[in-house]
This record gives sequence, structure tokens and C-alpha cells, in this order.
Amino acid sequence: MHQFPGKAVYTAAVVLVPLNCLAAVVGPERGVRYGAAYRWLAILAAEVVLMFWFSRTSTSFDHWWLRSPPTPLVGRVMFAAALVAALWRAYAERKPMQIAHAGALVAFFVAAEWAGRPPVFGAFMAAAGTMLLVALLQESHQLVFRDELTGLLGRRALHERLRSLGPRYALAMIDIDHFKQFNDAHGHEIGDQVLKLVAGRLAKVAGGGIAYRYGGEEFSVLFPDRDAAQARPHLEAVRGAIEQYKMAVRGGDRPKDPDDTVNLRLNRAPLKTLTVTISIGVAAAGGELRTAAEVLRAADKALYRAKEAGRNRLSM
Repeated sequence: MHQFPGKAVYTAAVVLVPLNCLAAVVGPERGVRYGAAYRWLAILAAEVVLMFWFSRTSTSFDHWWLRSPPTPLVGRVMFAAALVAALWRAYAERKPMQIAHAGALVAFFVAAEWAGRPPVFGAFMAAAGTMLLVALLQESHQLVFRDELTGLLGRRALHERLRSLGPRYALAMIDIDHFKQFNDAHGHEIGDQVLKLVAGRLAKVAGGGIAYRYGGEEFSVLFPDRDAAQARPHLEAVRGAIEQYKMAVRGGDRPKDPDDTVNLRLNRAPLKTLTVTISIGVAAAGGELRTAAEVLRAADKALYRAKEAGRNRLSM
């Protein structure tokens, strides 16, 4: 009987761990301050109490669905379900943490299968923990350095890159013209689409340019080892591509339910098209502009000159 508590803990672990992973993968993501997080804590506390109770009772684990070797059938079923869900979500989202969930589940299952071999068990448990830790660090890095809405690198990434550059580079500051009017007239959803449109075009800038979302409706494009004259034609090409793109917006009387096909056919609201333009200010390091802060201020001043001159243009 002295092995019974260990048997109970092992059985509970190989059943509850994949079950919890399945629930976490299938359920929506929530921050720790939301009620769902407190429910998770309550569930985990209940599971700990249940595990302790099993280890103190004479409950039999000789049922066919709880019997080892070594992982019981119910545990293998839970592992299979959790792994399928984790792989599906990893494929759909392609985020480091979701990919690590799938890998950690496989490592944990192998460790559970070799629970009687401490070196093997320890190695695979360490592998599972390492995958989750590395994924957490990657996601933390992305949250800090990458803008979630547009997918571009953010302001902090720009400042980090500026500190590592040599004495020759050009920096463009870009602002979406009349962006507040898009939000006021069409709502924040259309505003987000405008931001994504501009970000998508800037991400394809030629000439070695690297696009960043600086904040709000402002973007930056950095050209390492280029001067302002070399960067200008590439920026003008992006500005023209954005100006020529016509964004389609449905009328307000269009049915909101995409499954309401009858009304969608009978009540087709005419499409509205929006034209988006940007203003650009460019400055290059050199001469009186010796530091990154001075180049940034000069690009900002050039941007304001472009806006004061009528917008939808580039100023140097």
C-alpha cells in the first residue's frame, strides 16, 4: 500500500494535465484579471484537493480504463484529444506559445510513458518546461517589439535599431492624412483597416527600407546605409500605391448577419470607396544631424512641412 499514493498522483497527473491543456487550448484566451482566470484557479485548487483525497483513500485503480502500463487508457485518450486541439490551434495561429503547447504535450506524454525510468522522465519533463519557457520569452519579445494590429515592428524596436546603426542612414516619418476623420465617419473598424492597409504597403517598401509602426497613425521607415535622396523614390512609390488604392466600404443598411443571404441579395447597399493618402518627412544622418534623436526630430519637422504644404506629399 505504500506505493498507492504515488499511483494516485501519477494517474491524476496523466489525466488532469492533458484535460486542462485541452480546456485551455479550446477555450478563449483571457487575461489574469478576468473572471475566467479566477475560475481556473478554483478548478486547479479543486483538482489538488481531489488528488490528495484519492491518495488517502482506498480507491482501486484496477479498472481497465485506469490501469497502467504505464499511462492508463483514459490518460492516453486525453493526451490524443489535447494534442489534436493543440496542433489545430498552432496551425491556425502560428504563435510560439501555441506551438510550444503541442511540443510540451508530446514531451510530457513520453515522460509519463517512461515514468519508471527517472533519467528519461526527467529529461523529457525538462524538455517540456524548456519549450514553454522559450515560447514565453518569444511572445514577451513580440509584445514589446512588434505591433499586434499591423504586424510591424514597433517604436521600441526602431529605437533599438537606431542605436546600433552606423553614421549613414535615412529615416522617414509617415502620417496618415485625416485619420481622425476616418474613425469619426466610419468607426474604428474602418480605421483599423486603414492602418493595416498602410502598414501592408510600407512593409513592401523597396530599397532596403524597414517599416515600423511608431504609434497611433504614425509610421516610420528606416533605410540603413542610404541617404535621403536614395530613399526618396522608394517612399514616393509607396505613397503613390497607397493613394491609388480604393478601399471598399459597405453602406450602413447592409445586413450585418453574413448568413442572411436573402437580405444580402435583396438589400445590397452600394459600395463606398475611400481614398487614403499619407504625408512623409525624410531626414538623413550626417552634417548637423549627429544623433538618432536629432535625425528623428528633423524627420518630424519635414513631416509637418509636408502636411502644411497640403498633405499627400514628401518633404525633406
